[in-house]
Amino acid sequence: MSASHQFLKLARQIHLYVGVFIAPALLFFAFTGGLQVFSLHETTRGSDYKPPAWLVTLAQVHKKQTAVVPSHKPHPVDADNQKPAVASSASGPVANAVAPVQAAPEVSRTPQKNPLPLKIFFAFVSLGLFVSTLLGIYMAYRYSRKPALLSVLLLAGVVLPIVLALI
Repeated sequence: MSASHQFLKLARQIHLYVGVFIAPALLFFAFTGGLQVFSLHETTRGSDYKPPAWLVTLAQVHKKQTAVVPSHKPHPVDADNQKPAVASSASGPVANAVAPVQAAPEVSRTPQKNPLPLKIFFAFVSLGLFVSTLLGIYMAYRYSRKPALLSVLLLAGVVLPIVLALI
């Protein structure tokens, strides 16, 4: 057996085992990233949509590697202007005073681009990554002579991130 043949065999085995180990993480990131493309994890102003708690938590793990979702406190509303009050950066008694309302910045004259086609493309990429990863797991089991080792690696790829998140 030639050296290049042995190298290719070793490279295929490394690819197989590393791929099975990281497959659960790829599935997680493909799924949560696909949902985030359309901001399904966020509340939007002027809308009654409230994302499910599980979706907000998964998005937080995806973005910040923690399940702790920070609470966003609403800004107090100035009764006269019906706009959020902005605290001054000064210290002492002036720090609690309401800052004067500043003029709105000039509106850009460049036309807004429609982000929907790009969002659809990235949602398709997420779906493709998800399906491709599932097919990779299927092929790993179908063509491997060591299904027990693959199962251990796959289980380790699920359990290890959960354990690390709990630490």
